[in-house]
Amino acid sequence: MTRKTIAALITFFLVSLLSTAAMATGHPQASGHSKADEKGPAILLVTFGTSIPSAQAAFANIDAQVKKAFPGMEVRWAYTSHIIRKKLAREGKLLDSPEVALAKLMDDGYSRVAVQSLHMIPGLEFHEIHTNAKRFEKMVGGFDKVFVAYPLLSSNDAMDTVVKILPAAMIPKERTPGDAVVLMGHGTHHTSDAIYSAMMYKFQNADPNIYVGTVEGHPTFDEVKALLVKKGIKKAYLLPFMSVAGDHARNDLAGDDPDSWKSMLTLAGIECVPVLKGVAEYNALVDLWIQNLKTAMKHLE
Repeated sequence: MTRKTIAALITFFLVSLLSTAAMATGHPQASGHSKADEKGPAILLVTFGTSIPSAQAAFANIDAQVKKAFPGMEVRWAYTSHIIRKKLAREGKLLDSPEVALAKLMDDGYSRVAVQSLHMIPGLEFHEIHTNAKRFEKMVGGFDKVFVAYPLLSSNDAMDTVVKILPAAMIPKERTPGDAVVLMGHGTHHTSDAIYSAMMYKFQNADPNIYVGTVEGHPTFDEVKALLVKKGIKKAYLLPFMSVAGDHARNDLAGDDPDSWKSMLTLAGIECVPVLKGVAEYNALVDLWIQNLKTAMKHLE
């Protein structure tokens, strides 16, 4: 074997080794994108989803505000709920899961994606979205960069900002200081459920007649009801502390069944005024999600 042949074999071996290392470490070479054919960045808005037509107003508003903030940019949607996707599919409305939506963006030639979680808190769903989205960054032929932007209540500063903005944005102007405002959050078994208790504390410091309860976590409805009764509250505005006024808002919060919050508070002698608009229908609060998305975009540069 000649020296020239040996040198050629060594060169081939080193090139192969470097290519393999690049793919293993997620080096940009592994993406298969060149500057000439690169698209992007793109935005993927991810939510639990809703099958209630009237609740879609919240998503339509977010979509409009995001496209206004990022003109000309590709904006797509994904629902994390398999049940809601399946239900909508029967109605002829096809929604992707986050994983399918990311795969489509990758197949369409986008190399950078900002994924915006439209959840209220960084619970289990947010962490699943983050884990799976980042895997698209590591696979061969995957994205160069993926950044998952935070939900609404993801830091102490974010919580303080919501406490400052929400009353003027969401609470009806006819509400008097003696009237209670009850915000219904979803709640979760994830440790991030503690955020709702933190928000209760912060709202109470700002306005002693604003309360936060949850459907599946803490504070519980019974805890909130006990506080209202003890204080002698005669009237309460009921608002969903969720991105949309979906099934929980229309049934668990404001429904006519005996076990709804409205029915149980009415039975306790408290006049109830439901306000069935999701958080994402108010631009002052949508802007906080958009600020998180702008941060994500900086990480894609």
